[in-house]
Amino acid sequence: MTSMWDDLKIKIKTLNETIWENNATWPHVEQWLNNFKADAHEMPSERLHALFLLSQFMYFGSRQLRELIRSLYRDIFAYPVIEGIRRANADTTDRRLIGMRFVREVRATRFLGIGNPSESGTHLLYLFRQENSLPKNLFVNTHEIFTRSSAGDRTLRDSRIVRYVFLDDLCGSGTQAQQYSKDVLRDLKALDSTTRACYYVLFATQEALATIRTTTLFDDVRCVVELDPSFKCFGAESRYFSAEMSEINKAFAEAMCLSYGLQLVPSHPLGFRDSQLMIGFHHNTPDNTLPLFWCDKPGARWRPIFKRYPKWEW
Repeated sequence: MTSMWDDLKIKIKTLNETIWENNATWPHVEQWLNNFKADAHEMPSERLHALFLLSQFMYFGSRQLRELIRSLYRDIFAYPVIEGIRRANADTTDRRLIGMRFVREVRATRFLGIGNPSESGTHLLYLFRQENSLPKNLFVNTHEIFTRSSAGDRTLRDSRIVRYVFLDDLCGSGTQAQQYSKDVLRDLKALDSTTRACYYVLFATQEALATIRTTTLFDDVRCVVELDPSFKCFGAESRYFSAEMSEINKAFAEAMCLSYGLQLVPSHPLGFRDSQLMIGFHHNTPDNTLPLFWCDKPGARWRPIFKRYPKWEW
């Protein structure tokens, strides 16, 4: 093998020991590499290209997720609320007044996860409550927003709530947020147009953020880490390939991923809605990521490296 192979092997072993939480030991990597064709003299090496792509994979473990969750609460939720309190009170620096008003704002807020109770958005709520020392009564399920009056009309369960904050780990396309806007926010806004609906996410593509801001009823849409077009693996602005890497060919890598992707996930061979991401989390790997990293569906005969737990429907 080439010296590049050895360099990539060392890099991946280091990543596994320091960041990847020992989820990709070298024997595990070798099993994954066996999915690809063995080297042929007349073709670039599939396995070298796969190893290169793996070396670029962004994995966020439990410790990193907890840091991001603290940042989401502090920077995206708390600081803007505090700034609003100060502006409404002549730019006051009275810490006692700010503290009292902030507690009032938090008590009038409810945090919810995007998705049903078994999905990653709601999984984050537990960590979000822990890391930010919040009481459990601030967290509700979507159906708890509404109730029925004695006459049978749908109404808000608690009219004192001024803000609903929907949380998620990754937004790659904006599809789920659009669905929530249609299913939940339309009724919420019809009952009280002054109630704020916020969508806060750990990671989001620029495209998804723009989609949500222009096509949904969310009043505030923000993320901790914004993924610009360079994070799209084979996009024109991809950050992963450079002219200096003579042994790695972007076009070949894309054709390889597309070929295997069509076998694994025919409807989205390069990730959901062509997201082409290379990102995974401690709790799951999103389907926006290239399927060759995560696919493990029955009958596929494909060994994943960062397994995804899909949303099976019975």
